[in-house]
Amino acid sequence: MANLIQKYNIPGPRYTSYPTVPYWDLEGFSGKKWESSLVKSFIKSNSSEGISLYIHLPFCESLCTFCGCHKRITKRHEVESPYITNVLKEWELYCKLLPEKPKVKELHLGGGTPTFFSPDNLTRLIKGIFKTADKADNYEFSFEGHPNNTTKEHLQALYDVGFRRVSYGVQDYNMKVQIAIHRIQPFVNVKNATEWAREIGYTSVGHDIIFGLPFQTEAHVEETIMRTKELMPDRLAFYSYAHVPWLKGNGQRGFQDSDLPTPDEKRNQYEKGKSLLAEVGYSEIGMDHFAIKSDSLYKAMDNGSLHRNFMGYTSSKTRVMISLGVSSISDSWDGFAQNVKGLEEYEHLVDNNIIPIYKGHILTEEDKIIRSHILNLMCRFNTSWETNEKVFPELLGVKERLVEMEKDGLLEIHATRIVVTEKGRPFVRNICMAFDLLLHRKAPETRLFSMTI
Repeated sequence: MANLIQKYNIPGPRYTSYPTVPYWDLEGFSGKKWESSLVKSFIKSNSSEGISLYIHLPFCESLCTFCGCHKRITKRHEVESPYITNVLKEWELYCKLLPEKPKVKELHLGGGTPTFFSPDNLTRLIKGIFKTADKADNYEFSFEGHPNNTTKEHLQALYDVGFRRVSYGVQDYNMKVQIAIHRIQPFVNVKNATEWAREIGYTSVGHDIIFGLPFQTEAHVEETIMRTKELMPDRLAFYSYAHVPWLKGNGQRGFQDSDLPTPDEKRNQYEKGKSLLAEVGYSEIGMDHFAIKSDSLYKAMDNGSLHRNFMGYTSSKTRVMISLGVSSISDSWDGFAQNVKGLEEYEHLVDNNIIPIYKGHILTEEDKIIRSHILNLMCRFNTSWETNEKVFPELLGVKERLVEMEKDGLLEIHATRIVVTEKGRPFVRNICMAFDLLLHRKAPETRLFSMTI
């Protein structure tokens, strides 16, 4: 395994979308094209499956040095109400564009720190959304909570407006690691937040754990998972720290590169963690995710409905995902559009009744074919095509790029099917890269991606 890590540990995308953001065709994109693609897909999606809605709440009281998300650091809570007002204005702009009342199947609050906002303001936000929208059948609403500031009042307020799933960022329980990443939170805070959610009636509680953090050892990962076993969250994200300080600025420079585990140490942390999670009772779901068998994510994997988008893995698929707030990315299935990242610019555009996107991509037929294969690999660890299917001309080149991986035991190549082996699952990003024609046609001029291992 060590030799494989050394061989395949290269910069690569995480494939929350295809094409990946650096390869979007910005010159061929326009707001009118985006709106047209959204309306077209909305008509199909809304009636049959509903839509997904993501809301980005960017504020944090302190900076976590491992974080790669778009955020605004402040202790001034008076920013809450104006921001919610603008998010609701943006939603009104979309509702005016759409031909009928949206039915929301999935709703997720991300950040930043959603629980930076008061329970009253979060209630105002959700009730404001549903003044002009309905809840779809079997809807699922979720939010990201910080264990240090998620209160019973937060949990109850969001439960009362339909939320049944919450995830908490744990990262690691070792104090030295917590100090390095500027995220000090005692186990008791995680325990309280988890137990309060269950007492109130949440049906799924998730924890996020990261390996590869500064000063982290295999023993620290084991300790964190054993503490996690005491609480048995319904699902877990167990993923690699993405060290990209050249993209994220000073936030990821709170420690030296020499403080990070080596690639071999990092992979050992993953293998140890994965083995322990299996012993505890978790099943692997897609890439970097685990769940107990009663959780909706496991059921989605079991019945083949697991999906992946800018919110990560989801238990159901909608063609349309509208995203509100600074930096958020919407998906019409035929195109992507990202909002402006500056808070002041966002407010200015919304105040002037302009949907605040600034870049995007309209998918070509080739894009759609490749996306389907990458989604299959990410969600089901296999992909296939019919012998008479119209395939992109460079498919043969893709298969040739996979031959070496087959020799290394990472996958099996059949006439019309590729299957990722158990050994190959940690390398699924590398396997997806073989399909990424845009990446192979033009390598990035600068380093854009984190390491795959």
